[in-house]
Amino acid sequence: MTKAIWNGVVLAQSEHCEVVEGNQYFPPSSLNKQYFKVSDTRTYCPWKGEASYYTLEVNDQENKDAA
Repeated sequence: MTKAIWNGVVLAQSEHCEVVEGNQYFPPSSLNKQYFKVSDTRTYCPWKGEASYYTLEVNDQENKDAA
């Protein structure tokens, strides 16, 4: 099972991740959503399309646009 951990907290875990260019993409249902805050940041890739981001908040620390 693949896990995403930051600051000692499991942010997501799944056996059904997608790997694109070496990056793990977790299904939305596998996220511990209490740690994810919607960001206004958007980027565009010609072959993947528009990406939206989340800022992580764990133990009073913030990781902007980390997901």
